[in-house]
Amino acid sequence: MRIDVGIGDWKHSNGPDDLIKTYGLGSCVALVVWSHKLGHAGLVHVALPEAEVNPAKAATLPGYFADTGIPMVIDWIDKVSGGNRKLFNYRMYGGASILDDNKRFDIGRRNALAIKRLLWKYGCGIIKEDVGGSSSRTVTVHVADGTVEVKVGQPQRGVAK
Repeated sequence: MRIDVGIGDWKHSNGPDDLIKTYGLGSCVALVVWSHKLGHAGLVHVALPEAEVNPAKAATLPGYFADTGIPMVIDWIDKVSGGNRKLFNYRMYGGASILDDNKRFDIGRRNALAIKRLLWKYGCGIIKEDVGGSSSRTVTVHVADGTVEVKVGQPQRGVAK
């Protein structure tokens, strides 16, 4: 079964035939977590680094922000792993600079850095990343073996207005 993840969503599965997929990551970042030993995979689609810009949205959609989404993912990992976060690996995709050639907002880079900082705080490290650039990405995780497919779109150039 294909499990689609929208902006700000967090989905996970232990179904070996399941695929977890998110589309059109521009400046957004997908954090993929997977455990071979437990057979669990998850993906959160983070749009912004800090929830302080919209606390109401963070309350209803914590995955939208790195500083509320990553703790949510870590809580889930602690539940399914008995607190052994090292049973999971952590991979990150997206974080492009879309329509922001002058890096005025630099949301993609800020998202990636916020996620890394939070993971480090929780004693977790990224084992693979495909972030930056100016192209969007679509990410698919195969729950059975943790394989991640990344499809890269056309570069998006220009200045955000």
